Amino acid sequence: MIEFDGVTHRYGDRLVLSEVELRLGERRVAFVGANGSGKSTLARMINGLVLPTTGRVLVDGLDTAHEGRAVRRRVGFIFTNPDSQIVMPTAGEDVAFSLRRSGLPKKERAARAAEVLAAYGLDGYADHPAHQLSGGQKQLLALCSMLVLEPDVLVCDEPTTLLDLRNKRRFVEVLKELDQQVVLVTHDLDLLDDFDRVVVLDEGHVVADDAPQPALRHYRKLVD
Repeated sequence: MIEFDGVTHRYGDRLVLSEVELRLGERRVAFVGANGSGKSTLARMINGLVLPTTGRVLVDGLDTAHEGRAVRRRVGFIFTNPDSQIVMPTAGEDVAFSLRRSGLPKKERAARAAEVLAAYGLDGYADHPAHQLSGGQKQLLALCSMLVLEPDVLVCDEPTTLLDLRNKRRFVEVLKELDQQVVLVTHDLDLLDDFDRVVVLDEGHVVADDAPQPALRHYRKLVD
């Protein structure tokens, strides 16, 4: 369960979020809104990348402001640009790097990395130069580097922005099959039909919170 309890956030004098109250327990939740609506800031609060100015964010009862390390063990985060997450020369090394604090021997980390890569469409790519992968493959690599840690929640901040339509659909199909709770920030509204819940933000306020169809109707009226 992810809880936003009276959450307000400011960047300097600019109010980004205002008194947000949410309890998110569904498996698939999307945040949508225009640029600057506050949706990415809200998503980044789930694993403590951004902390509230006032209010609190809880993940399974853990306060992100005071129990950040425990929260980050539960919450994985995928950024818009996978290049910002790829830190090692090869795909296998990059996934294994996520396990550096696991206590596993190096060979076991490499084996686990190869296993996860194979499970999510990158079988045989363990020794491939990470930055020479295609855009869609890089985003899958970023996903694998999070999933190898077996988080309970996966937050994805506009992960399909740099992908073509085929890879967008492929990536979202992978998300749909995951056991983790997924929170997706996106502008790709046509990808959300099968989601459980859509939260619409506008100028830092939650203005709709419903099943995909009614929530997206509300959003489209805002931008028309």
